[in-house]
Amino acid sequence: MDYIRAFVVGGLICVIAQILMDKTKLTPARILVLYVTIGAILGGFGIYKKLIDFGGAGATVPLLGFGNSLAQGAIKAVKKDGIIGAFTGGLTATAGGISAAVFFGYLFSIIFNPKTKK
Repeated sequence: MDYIRAFVVGGLICVIAQILMDKTKLTPARILVLYVTIGAILGGFGIYKKLIDFGGAGATVPLLGFGNSLAQGAIKAVKKDGIIGAFTGGLTATAGGISAAVFFGYLFSIIFNPKTKK
């Protein structure tokens, strides 16, 4: 049952993004920023935790989950280090994911020949 809930939650998040791309003039980059921002806001208010409890990886893997991780890291660091934690906590909490994205992005740019669409 956990797999089904994760599939449904992750799928709904993706469906909403696809509808936004098809029905609005928002670019994919703006939708990505919107998702991270919404995840951070929902995480900051503690609402996203309920979605994670229900959907598991379906809620933590998409960009909303990244925004939530940023917010939770900042909140935890503020409690520990004070106001400076607001600037350092989010990056500390997501450093592994950011490092992996940079590394694999660089690796695949070497392996493949990326081209812009015309």
